[in-house]
Amino acid sequence: MFPMNNKLTRRTLLKNGLLSLGAVALMPAYRPAFSPATITDFPQAEKLGRVVGGKIEIKSRPSFDSDSIQVLYQDAVVVWLREVIGEPNINRGKNRRWVETPDGYIYGPDLQPVKNLLNEPLKTLPDSESGPGMWAEVSVPYVEAPLANPPARAEILRQLDGNPRLYYSQIYWIDTVRERNGTMEYHITEKHGSPGDMFWADGRALRPLTREEIQPISPDVSEKKVVINLSNQTIACLEGKREVYYCRISSGAKFNASGEAVDNWSTPIGLYHSVSRKFLSMHMAGGTRASGYEVFGVGWTSFFATGGFSIHSTYWHNNFGEPMSHGCVNAMPDDAKFVFLWSAPQVPYDPGKLEISGYDGTKVQVLEA
Repeated sequence: MFPMNNKLTRRTLLKNGLLSLGAVALMPAYRPAFSPATITDFPQAEKLGRVVGGKIEIKSRPSFDSDSIQVLYQDAVVVWLREVIGEPNINRGKNRRWVETPDGYIYGPDLQPVKNLLNEPLKTLPDSESGPGMWAEVSVPYVEAPLANPPARAEILRQLDGNPRLYYSQIYWIDTVRERNGTMEYHITEKHGSPGDMFWADGRALRPLTREEIQPISPDVSEKKVVINLSNQTIACLEGKREVYYCRISSGAKFNASGEAVDNWSTPIGLYHSVSRKFLSMHMAGGTRASGYEVFGVGWTSFFATGGFSIHSTYWHNNFGEPMSHGCVNAMPDDAKFVFLWSAPQVPYDPGKLEISGYDGTKVQVLEA
């Protein structure tokens, strides 16, 4: 376990292999829902939304001034019909995306887009370079994951009242399988950055990631560049002058949770960054007890600048297009995955990480405009 105090610095924590500053402040990675559900209780629909805030309201129209129909709490899961344009929340930026549900409208940044895809659990694990094991991605809105090795090591887990939960799109390493009460369960670990906590979870909730799935994209193309535009809050992936991918992101926040301006959360501007370290999944934590964060199983992490700045998957907010992080570049899971697989260096399946020195990785430019 690591301390969280005012003397912690980005450099110290990265040296200890424990964080990449990039998660939203005070994000409670594991917080029980007021109405717990099992993976067979979620609504049956092609697309769902999981409430990421502590408390939200369903509105009669996509407007904060409209009537409140219902109150929902964190981890409530709703049917996602479609996105519509409505009124922005002026305290959280210019985002005008709302989600229509069968019961009304929910402000889009408060809902993580999720699915409920059940899998046939493996009874034996495939071989890897370090022995039987595999990477797996959570494919349901969330799944209960009791600690396999109590007491909890992570600060946020020690404050938890109830079982931890694993959330849609998180990625973990599975190293053991067991049958318990007729259910195949996976033993879940974090290979990189973890303080040591391990979990058990229903194997139906995790989709194995195959070696074929993490093969590099366009590995023979040498002239690649990632352009991060802070003004537009976007990423563009270029092969020569041709744009092959484009998406919205959330870069370093300009204000903290109290509305105070912060300078040390900025994503570093520069024309000569490059991808130097990549982790298929990583445990991230940092900050102080009063203004810290801890997030688990963060997938598709590509470090590009000195000081621990990376592009990575994000499951704790859906406010893309607005600055939200402590300096990293938050991206939707599929977007972070593309950047990870498309950029150099290429990462082996096991151990799922690679670090290089110098500037031989894919070039990254961070622009203000």
